[in-house]
Amino acid sequence: MARRREAPKATSAEIMRLDLAPYRDELIISTKAGYGMWSGPYGDWGSRKYLLASLDQSLKRMGLEYVDIFYSHRPDPETPVEETMMALDQAVRSGKALYAGVSNYNPAQTAAAVKILRELGTPCLIHQVKYSMFERTPEQGLLDVLGKEGVGGIAFCPLAQGMLTDRYLKGIPEGSRASKAYSFLKKSDVDESHLVRIRALNELATQRGAVVGADVSCLGSARQPHDFGDHRSQPRRAD
Repeated sequence: MARRREAPKATSAEIMRLDLAPYRDELIISTKAGYGMWSGPYGDWGSRKYLLASLDQSLKRMGLEYVDIFYSHRPDPETPVEETMMALDQAVRSGKALYAGVSNYNPAQTAAAVKILRELGTPCLIHQVKYSMFERTPEQGLLDVLGKEGVGGIAFCPLAQGMLTDRYLKGIPEGSRASKAYSFLKKSDVDESHLVRIRALNELATQRGAVVGADVSCLGSARQPHDFGDHRSQPRRAD
């Protein structure tokens, strides 16, 4: 018997181009640059050449003229922050992005980036940071900087790669992120120190008639004194 071939999965860029294009004006679309995209000296980090080339390629893949937010995905230790921020400013002034943002910048780096962008006339709109009940580093100064500077915050991995759901309550299921060899979530992460807290969270959610993950796990970020959401409230990056 011939083995049935599964249809290839569409990329998020293809979904944007083929399915969501009619709704473009109703969506907030963001993209980031700062990690390896192609080989060579200009395919990674935060140079002006790389950031703008990466943005152009993202727009081409998505079939868009502009994105709503363009992020510098991480600070570059080998490139002056002024150059990186000038690239974001150019992206906005050229009409290829409406707003500029940063991601994974520490408090001092964030303050410097915000200052430069403000002086350039393109204020930093938002900072995307890893934040969850298991990852509290943003509370060590970053949230204070965002509040002081009037910059919004948005969390990625608010459910800790799925740990803050009921998925791992009974072990590591086959096919889950933690079961895969190449995943940001490792089997070693799903240890008893985390499971104790996950079970307690699940019990609390059950008592309140809520669902752990969907209703409970993101409450911490929602209670921050300034604007701070999680990326699931926006459409997923399309590239």
